[in-house]
Amino acid sequence: MTTDVDTVSRDASTRGSVLGWLVLAGRLVLGGVWIVAGALKVTDLDASVRAVRAYRLLPDVAAQVLGAGLPIVEIVLGVLLVVGLGVRVAGALSALLMGAFVIGIASAWARGLQIDCGCFGSGGALAAGESPTYGLELARDGALLVVAVLLTWRPSGRFALDDRLGTTKGH
Repeated sequence: MTTDVDTVSRDASTRGSVLGWLVLAGRLVLGGVWIVAGALKVTDLDASVRAVRAYRLLPDVAAQVLGAGLPIVEIVLGVLLVVGLGVRVAGALSALLMGAFVIGIASAWARGLQIDCGCFGSGGALAAGESPTYGLELARDGALLVVAVLLTWRPSGRFALDDRLGTTKGH
């Protein structure tokens, strides 16, 4: 005979199991996006700087530093998320970056700029006859922002080094 306590315990365990798999999926998706985006840019830092400049939001020196440093930051965040190390911090930094990307893309759209977002390399002004895809970019980055916020809130999940090392607290 099962008791109410057994049922509640089993239900909580099932929810925790499902949530653990969802956290893993979120880590792998967001981490994979960061790794791909960074890897595509790190081999052509001039294009990365050009992409940041195209937004016309930062002074030139800041655009150069951000354009050159962003690919490395993206790769590091991606690796941390994939292996599950420092997930809460990586999630929070990811949320900040995704928020900045959403603001930048929305700003470019509102100002009528015709640029490639530069999210996965290249970037800069679009060729004649090409149209920006700001709506899709905002939807993608908005969804990734939600994932990043969820990872910040609930960093513990399956196959995470944080859990193995006992560094995840408050979940």
